[in-house]
Amino acid sequence: MAMSRPLLLGPDPASPFPPAELALDEPDGLVCIGGDLSPVRLVNAYAAGMFPWFSEGQPILWWSPSERLVFRSDGVRLSTRFRRDLRRSPWEVRFDTAFDRVIAACATAPRPGQDGTWITPAMQRAYGQLHRLGHAHSVEVWDGERLVGGLYGVAVGTGFHAESMVSLESGGSKVALAALGRRLDELGWPLFDAQIENPHLRFMGGEVWPRARFLSSFLARTASGAPSPDWAGTPYPARQLVD
Repeated sequence: MAMSRPLLLGPDPASPFPPAELALDEPDGLVCIGGDLSPVRLVNAYAAGMFPWFSEGQPILWWSPSERLVFRSDGVRLSTRFRRDLRRSPWEVRFDTAFDRVIAACATAPRPGQDGTWITPAMQRAYGQLHRLGHAHSVEVWDGERLVGGLYGVAVGTGFHAESMVSLESGGSKVALAALGRRLDELGWPLFDAQIENPHLRFMGGEVWPRARFLSSFLARTASGAPSPDWAGTPYPARQLVD
């Protein structure tokens, strides 16, 4: 049953989150307010099925939407035309070699209908710290030494939560998403969370899951709270995604 108003988090970063099932119906998915962006708080949030999402000047807001976008790791789709072009591409996929550059690019990329960014400087610092602790990872797409696309996300246990992606050249984010799916499939992680539905991600294979289904699948994967120090794979030519 949903609450009538969100809970206020206490000052102890290790204090548990309320159950995600208590999220508000309006605004959809808001569970609690406040707290901080310390590593232990962030890891606990993902392990509880929540993520932070707020704008500059707002308090920290923690969400578990009624519907969640989920990918099967072996189910990321690239169009026939894009696959044909990628076979001739000089791009290379790398992992965890430029996390700070990727998150900064995600923060500054213009997005239609969106004024400003929710990836505030405080968020960038917090996820950079998570990266150094082995929980946050980047997938990067390079043309030589020029970054052309990428994404970053959080791994807790064997659950991966994609946070944001960016194209600095057309198609860069598509390659990053396909490379993420391939890497997780190699690790034996069958699913990953993409949080909020949009038509582009649905076209690429994302599935809309109700909250209960998402929680029943992902909470078991994140229960250990462990980082993934061996998450990153070795670099490879992007065309291998379609070979």
